[in-house]
Parts: sequence; structure tokens; C-alpha cells
Amino acid sequence: MFDNLTERLSGTIRSLTGKAALTQNNIQETMREVRRALLEADVALPVVKEFIERVNARAIGQEVSKSLSPGQAFIKVVQAELETIMGSTNAELNLKTAPPVIILMAGLQGAGKTTTVAKLSKLLKEESKKSVMVTSVDIYRPAAMQQLETLAESVGVEFYGGNSNQSPEEIAVAAKALARRKLIDVLIVDTAGRLAIDQEMMDEIKQLHEQLNPIETLFVVDAMTGQDAANTAKAFDDALPLTGVVLAKADGDARGGAALSVRYITNKPIKFIGVGEKAEALEPFYPDRIASRILGMGDMLSLIEEAEKKVDRQKADRLARKIKKGRGFDLEDFKEQLSQMQNMGGVSSIIDRMPGMGAFAPGAASTVNESQFQRMEAIINSMTMRERVNPEILNGSRKRRITVGSGTQIQDLNRLLKQHKQMQKVMKKMKGGNMANVMRGLGGMQAPGVDGLPPFPKGKFPRF
Repeated sequence: MFDNLTERLSGTIRSLTGKAALTQNNIQETMREVRRALLEADVALPVVKEFIERVNARAIGQEVSKSLSPGQAFIKVVQAELETIMGSTNAELNLKTAPPVIILMAGLQGAGKTTTVAKLSKLLKEESKKSVMVTSVDIYRPAAMQQLETLAESVGVEFYGGNSNQSPEEIAVAAKALARRKLIDVLIVDTAGRLAIDQEMMDEIKQLHEQLNPIETLFVVDAMTGQDAANTAKAFDDALPLTGVVLAKADGDARGGAALSVRYITNKPIKFIGVGEKAEALEPFYPDRIASRILGMGDMLSLIEEAEKKVDRQKADRLARKIKKGRGFDLEDFKEQLSQMQNMGGVSSIIDRMPGMGAFAPGAASTVNESQFQRMEAIINSMTMRERVNPEILNGSRKRRITVGSGTQIQDLNRLLKQHKQMQKVMKKMKGGNMANVMRGLGGMQAPGVDGLPPFPKGKFPRF
């Protein structure tokens, strides 16, 4: 996410290294490069102009303290202005009204509106502990209602289905009445999309809005459309009282133009960001965290929150106790760690949010070969429990059996065993809980030994 912009900005900011202070002369070329980077990221021109003016005004003449290099001082200014452009703070949903709270979803066809409805309902159900009902008033797109019904079933929320003989208003009113009778907390209404903005579409959704009087009207926009996303959102906002925007498909947006343009142009907050296809791949939008990721500084808060939600605490505690007692880190433990990483979105997702990404080549997260880790798990699954606990017993015939069973090559198995040995060395340093030793151990690893993982420069493991 935002790989291109991150790469350009990181390279540009490095040019300030060694300067004594930020001055008009040494910042002029840097600001030209920042402007070019933003335009290439498809950020809307008015946003670029405002951003450059604000950064210039704050950065020029700023003294560099002993604790900050000029590059760090400039990053601090840029990060603050990125946050300002994107809204400064997270804007939460307003759920403070008599149930059912009605959320109306609007957007163009193909923007990811229906899947976003399912993701949002799952988020409200699991994070906010709300009972949720969803309904579709899209009587035009074939199987639109069936699609939402299937998604609702998969995330465990209620679905109200009308039929194509009813008008959108009739379906919505009936869904609201049923939600009230069943004491549902939140009703999410999925509206019809169109291939382009047209008057018929706007008139229909205006009538729906008047009929339902929703407390939240969210516009779902495809982040990959760049600044067009902001322009489309503005057109909807002129016709409809939007309360916020959802950026869908942001995981496929290497540029970042939509994230940096929507808030400024519409003056409406980005409330959520879609970061994948899975039902749980919808996150609250935090401008400070996104700014940090754009500047290559990671997003540890989101990484920690993800770990708290998806890592099995009991298994993690059991492994920690085992390591602390000095017992070995076997292949079954290794398999469990691979599984935990997959639960958190895979290695690339974790690396993308780690601080210290300057230790990697730009865009390293996107080069991670996730299939390598799936092969590793398949190899371990083909072993007996005795072989997992005692990999030293693996002779030629056992290795042949394992590779045939997992559909892999001997080289894959040997690579796994080498990586496991490296991990064992690191885990031994954890005996007694000495994390400093662990960091030194990781810092000395020249490439983790797995194809597809970006190499750690010798002695430069990212600092936390």
C-alpha cells in the first residue's frame, strides 16, 4: 500500500542528510521532488499545492535540534501536514441514536460497496458488539440481493431480502420495520450502483435518504481510481449529505492519491479503509498511522492491535514458557508461528507495518513470496510428530517421503531445516527473557534463509 509514494518520498528526504539546518536553498530541490512524487501518486492538484505551501512555511528556517537530523526534522513536518490533509484524527461512526441505527451506503458500480457492507457488519458485530441486519435495495443488478445474502450468512449477521417487484423505498422501509421489531441495533442499507453518475441514480438515493433519515451516509470509493475517487465523492456530497467515506481496495493502491485527496476535496472524513478481500479486511482510518506508513516508518499500533485480535494468546504464552525454561524450539512450534503470521495477513502485511523499513529496499514488503511459507507449512504437515520434535532423525529416505507427500523438492526441505536452525539459535537467546540478546541475534542474520523474504542488511535489523 502506497509503495510508490513511500519510495519516492524516502529517497527525497535522504537528500537532506548532512545539512546543518533547513533553509530555502537546501529545501528547494527537495520540495520539487516531493511535489513531483505527489503528482505521480495521482494526488489532486489543489491538494498538492496546499500541501507544498504548508510544508514550505513550516520547514524553512526551522533549526535542527541536536536530537534530530535535518531529514528527521523535515519528516516531522511532512508527517504533521499529511495528517492534517487526511483529517488529523479517526472519525468514528455515530451510533448514538435510538435503534435501529441506519447506515446508508452509496457508491458507483464496482467500487466494492456490497463487500464493504459485509465487512462493516462484521466489524460492528465483533468490535462494537452490535446486532446487525443488512439489506439490499439494488433491484437492477442481477443477483445483487443474493450476493449480499451469501455474504451476510458468512459473517453471521441477519439479512432482509425484498424482491425485484418492490421499489427500493418499499424494501428499505420493510427492512427498517423488521429491524425495529427484532430489536436490531444497526441496519445497513446497500444501495444500487451505476457505471457513471447520473440524475436518475441521484434522485433515487435522495428519496431513500429522505425516507430512512440515516444517521450515517457513507460513500464507498475505489482507492485505485486515485484523484477521480475524490472528484466522484465530491459529486455525491453535493447531492447527498454524506457523513463519511470508505476507501475500498486500498491494498491494491500503490500510489495513495485517493487517501490524500478525498478528505481535502470533500471535507468529509475517511472513516474506514479496505485492506484486502477477506471479511475482516476493513480497518478504521487513522491519518497519523497512514502518514507514518507513507513515510516508511511503519504502523506499530495497528500491528499490535492486529496481533491482539488474531494471535492465539494461549499458544503464544505456552511457547514463551517453553522457551524461558530452555526447552527446544521444534518444527511444530515453527509451524505454529507460520500459522500465526498467516492469521495476521501474511509476512508482507507484517513487514509493511513494521518501523525501520529503511533497512529494507523500498517496496520490499511487496516482493515477499508468500507461497514459500505455504510450502514450508506443507512440508511440516507431511512429517510425523516424532520428526517435527526431532528433525535430526531425518535421513535420506525420510526426506524423500516428506517431499513426495508435500509436493516439494529436497532443496525446499533443506532450506526449511536451515531456517529452523537459525530460529533455534535466536530462541536460545530468549532463555531468561533477554530480549537484547534476541535483537543482536536477529541483527546478525544475513538473509533469513528463505526465498522470498527481503534480506536484512548485516547488523541492521529494524529498530523498534
